[in-house]
Amino acid sequence: MTYYMAAQLKAAFDDAIARTEAALKAEGFGVISRIDIQQTLKSKIDVDFRPYTILGACNPALAHEALQLEDKVGLMLPCNVIVQQSGPGTVEVAAIDPVASMQSIDNPELMKAAQTVREKLSRAIGLLGQGASV
Repeated sequence: MTYYMAAQLKAAFDDAIARTEAALKAEGFGVISRIDIQQTLKSKIDVDFRPYTILGACNPALAHEALQLEDKVGLMLPCNVIVQQSGPGTVEVAAIDPVASMQSIDNPELMKAAQTVREKLSRAIGLLGQGASV
């Protein structure tokens, strides 16, 4: 089992981030954190790195459900989605597979909830892969 789902976009990097946020929003996710890895590596260790941003995506209702099922699951929240330059004019968007990440927790109800999150993230990534306007 792979631990992520991904799509390639023919887009400018900032446009890919905007499209990703819109696709996530269409599935009920908000972006609650944003980490600019390129800027962080440059400012902290003076290393040049390709454009690479980590978005922390959260669906509040599903996060609440998961927290009620397993109080330490917050260690694995939010769902990380990366947007990275993969070539000239090409950007990869990848999202964690929550079912894969939750396998270490022995809770069948949590696995059902993770499956719902996977379906929503998969639809969002699928929209991006089709080049759809969201």
